[in-house]
Amino acid sequence: MKTLSIMLLISAALGGLSGGSAFAAGNPCAGKPEIDAKSITRPQGYKPYAGDHKELAKAGEKLWNDTKLSSNGFSCNTCHQNHGAFQESFAKPFPHQVAMAKDKAGMKSVHLDEMIQACMVMPMAAKPLPWNSRELAALTAYTQDMQKTFKPGAKAPANPCSAKPANPCATKPANPCATK
Repeated sequence: MKTLSIMLLISAALGGLSGGSAFAAGNPCAGKPEIDAKSITRPQGYKPYAGDHKELAKAGEKLWNDTKLSSNGFSCNTCHQNHGAFQESFAKPFPHQVAMAKDKAGMKSVHLDEMIQACMVMPMAAKPLPWNSRELAALTAYTQDMQKTFKPGAKAPANPCSAKPANPCATKPANPCATK
């Protein structure tokens, strides 16, 4: 498995140098084949986990920074540190269109919990969380709180992985912030 990973990284680097796709350069989202929208779409009759919003948001903040949720060492914070990688549409009430969900799953509009599931599957390379789980509810609550403090057009780092002095993605095999 380690040999395969190394071969894929070398192939990705060479593809990036030769003008290949962003996926070839190591970005787990750009250029990646579409995902099955069913895997990130609310199931019929869905009722989210019910709990106290403050308690869920507190648990969600811990999960936001938990790299164990992913299969590649990412956390939500890897891409979204200081509101990084959020588009202006993040300020709009959900459901709304999100480019990543539209481009990769063909979804015209998503609810916030569906977008969290999309992030679990795509950049974090993991399985979606169980729909009725406390974890999904906690991440949703925390992200709702993050959304309230988001200011479209505010000066946020264009590349959340360019943080100095330590690039949080530097040692990641699939760097979501890799240049093309």
